[in-house]
Amino acid sequence: MKQLRIFILAAAMLGGLSSAPALADPPRDADKAFRSREQGRSMPLPQLERRVMPMMGGADYLGPEMNGDAYRFKFMQNGRVIWVDVDGQGRVIRRSRDH
Repeated sequence: MKQLRIFILAAAMLGGLSSAPALADPPRDADKAFRSREQGRSMPLPQLERRVMPMMGGADYLGPEMNGDAYRFKFMQNGRVIWVDVDGQGRVIRRSRDH
C-alpha cells in the first residue's frame, strides 16, 4: 500500500513537470528584437529610426511598434497616417498610407 502511494505521488510529480513547458508564454516581439540585436542580426532601434527619418520628408514621427520580426514606424503628414515597415538591417519592407 505504501509503495502504491509513492508510485502515485511520483507519477503526479512527473506529469506536472512534463506539462510545465506547455504553460510557458511564447516569446514576445520585444524579446525577439532584443535577442536579434544582441546576436548582431538587427540594428538598435535608434539607429533604425535615424535611417528612416530622412526618407519621410518632414512628416511627424509618432513612434515605433513591433510587427513580427520587423519594426513599424508611424508617421503623420497632411492629416494622413503613413506606416513604414523596416527590417532589422534598416531596409524598408513596405510603406503604406491610410486614406
